[in-house]
This record gives sequence, C-alpha cells and structure tokens, in this order.
Amino acid sequence: MKQDMILILDLGSDGNTVLARMIRDLGVYSEIKPHDITEEELAKLDNVKGIILNGGPLNIVDGKAIEVRDFIYDAGVPVLAVNYAAAKGEHCLDQWPAEEEAMRAVVNSFLFDTCHAEANWNMKNFVADQIELIRRQVGDKKVLLALSGGVDSSVVAALLIKAIGKQLVCVHVNHGLMRKGESESVIEVFRNQMDANLIYVDASERFLTKLEGVADPEQKRKIIGAEFIRVFEEEARKLEGIDFLAQGTIYPDIVESGTKTAKVV
Repeated sequence: MKQDMILILDLGSDGNTVLARMIRDLGVYSEIKPHDITEEELAKLDNVKGIILNGGPLNIVDGKAIEVRDFIYDAGVPVLAVNYAAAKGEHCLDQWPAEEEAMRAVVNSFLFDTCHAEANWNMKNFVADQIELIRRQVGDKKVLLALSGGVDSSVVAALLIKAIGKQLVCVHVNHGLMRKGESESVIEVFRNQMDANLIYVDASERFLTKLEGVADPEQKRKIIGAEFIRVFEEEARKLEGIDFLAQGTIYPDIVESGTKTAKVV
C-alpha cells in the first residue's frame, strides 16, 4: 500500500525531526531531505502530496544563505515555507507557533485541507511495506549486519529476520565496554528467541588493551570505532556469499549525515 508523503526540506531548522514526528502522528508519512535535493531525487519520491520548506538559524552554508531551487515550486504540489524569507509566492509563515497544539493545528490544516493527504500511515503498514521491499531487494542473497544490541541495529535486525530469516548473518562484537549482561541479552533475544543466524565475538581483551592508558574521551571513541571496524572486517572475511551490508541508524543521525545545515551531536 503506497502511503502519501509530506516532504520536509531542511533549510536550517533545528526542529526537523520534531516536525516529522508530528506529521507521522497525524497519520501521514514524512521524510526529511537536504535543501539541495536534485530534481531527479525529488522525482523518485513516491506520492509526495506537499513540501514544507523548514527554515531556521542554521541557514548559512559556506558563507551564503541557502536557497531553494525553482523546480521545487514547479513540482505540482502545495509548498509551505516557514521562516524562509526568500519563498516565492507560496503558503508562508514567519515561524512556527510556539505552542505545540497551535503548531499541530497549522500542520493538520496543511496536510489535509491544503494537500488533501490521506492519513494512511501507521507502524503496522510501514513494517509490512519495509518487509516486502527488503524481500524484493535481497531476493535469495545474504545480508551481513553488525548487531550491537542498541535500538538502531536491533530494530533493523528484527525487520530483516522477519523478511529473510536465515539469509541474515548478524555479528555481535563484545568490546568489553558493554552494560552488564548486554551481550548475554543479545544472544538470548536474537539467537534463542528469534532464531537468528548470530555470530558472537568476544574481543574485550583486544579493545581494553588498545584503550590502556588513554584518558581523552574523544581519543577513546576513535580507538573503539577503528578497532570495531577491524574486528568486523575480520569476521566478514570468514564468511562467503554475502551480497548486502545492512546498517541501522536513528533518523537524527541520517539528517546529520545528509544535510549541510545540521549540527553534529
């Protein structure tokens, strides 16, 4: 079932994810894209019913104020510009209302009165759609996933297990810095309860040796990240027939990685 979508273009707002959640709470799917989305990228998006130009204080890139390209206004759907003075003859707001309920009312009116979007998005439909997309993309091939036990990788692991079962290979690396019982919990849930194809690697001594004598938190983070990649690559080389690498991440991280205006946490 194809769901209607409201596209949020990041024009320097620090509230994009709040807006996206609000739209989804109202039953309409939403995605955040960078301000410099191309015409080809826009054309590939399904069922876009409206576009929100979400301006804000982070609107300077390389010393210049960011601008929306003309093809956005010619996309054939309503455009709402918020906190974006250079908007061209569209529905405009100087800023979002401060009160959440007032903001919700504005968003609700844009979705249903202006865009005539259908409230056909919910988590059940979304999961079913994603499982079908995964099956079509993967076919009979194998997928490799680094399963940390955190929300990001655990959610994508659960989706992949439902979609392709034993075609998914999960690698859980215990780096010695896990919360008490966390690795055991990963094994219990994914191997024992969900019957996942799970490889467990105890590399705690290796990581702790690398971190010995290091006090700076940022240096520790870099050491852990680099060593994790090495361990994961070593395990991946032992496997045969892997065609896909899966990665789970939270939406704010996608926004940070994909836009020039987002602040890095």
